[in-house]
Amino acid sequence: MMKSVSVLGAGSWGTALAVLLAGKGISTCLWARNTSISERIKSQRENPLYLPGFQLPEELEVTSNLSHAVLGREVIVFVVPSHGLRQVAERTADILGTSAAPRAVISASKGIENHTLLTMSEILEDVLPARLTGRIAVISGPSFAHEVACCMPTAVTIACQDHKLGIRLQTLFSTDTFRVYTSLDIVGVQLGGALKNVIAIASGISDGIGFGTNTRAALITRGLAEISRLGMRMGANPLTFAGLAGLGDLVLTCTGDLSRNRQVGLKLGHGHTIDTILAEMNMVAEGVKTSRSACALAGKYQVDMPIITQVYKVLYENLDPKDGVRELLTRPPTHELGDIPI
Repeated sequence: MMKSVSVLGAGSWGTALAVLLAGKGISTCLWARNTSISERIKSQRENPLYLPGFQLPEELEVTSNLSHAVLGREVIVFVVPSHGLRQVAERTADILGTSAAPRAVISASKGIENHTLLTMSEILEDVLPARLTGRIAVISGPSFAHEVACCMPTAVTIACQDHKLGIRLQTLFSTDTFRVYTSLDIVGVQLGGALKNVIAIASGISDGIGFGTNTRAALITRGLAEISRLGMRMGANPLTFAGLAGLGDLVLTCTGDLSRNRQVGLKLGHGHTIDTILAEMNMVAEGVKTSRSACALAGKYQVDMPIITQVYKVLYENLDPKDGVRELLTRPPTHELGDIPI
């Protein structure tokens, strides 16, 4: 049993995972980039900015010192926003140097880097010491941080190329209310977790405009088709997209009121500008940046992704959301299960 974990990133999800691990009696350290936030969490034994109302276990250590957080830990969990992962990973690599490497590194961040189009695990492989190759895993699935902190039943997936290591990590995170499944499909699990955020923005736009549940169901279903097409082109197992990291996370993020990406879409549908929406948020809606990467991947792999393309145009080309819906509905008819013209 792994006995010491460092969680890098004191947002809502990082805090919830740290609380879960510390509650199991595992020596857990939560790292916050901002010193003032770290001190506030330590003094109040609560994360008032990102996970208010939840008392942190006394055993949970909180720090803003990255060296203290990572050195000597058996497992390092990265839960920073996707656009900040490379920088934190580079700092971590410098600190680790030639010291004893952790037994596993896990990405709980969901996104695709804009300028490289790398997944989170690929960034970690690119930056961290080579001796960590094969020890990198990812965790994803339908899991709002608030509900995990409330110990509401939740199921997620951990993907790792080393099946034995995946089983050990499954044991590390599993509780009576947090069920963990294993997978070997690192690519599919990450694509599902990243791209569902873009579809959730589309779902929110639809709801914000005032369309009904028919429209939302169509967006979820056709959005899943887009994610699956790209995933299979990139070597993912198609069955992954019918699982927790695919359909499960997609449904949750497109329908749940706690979804930040859906909330962005709702406000866009109500007529707010994206700049105004983001300025009012204190947490990251990953789908905004991921839409740019997703469109680039669609072009690179020559995959038709009309919903994601329209979201990108709304966010970055000032397309009116209603015009985006009209363009989707007036596309030439096709076969549902493929790109076969009728």
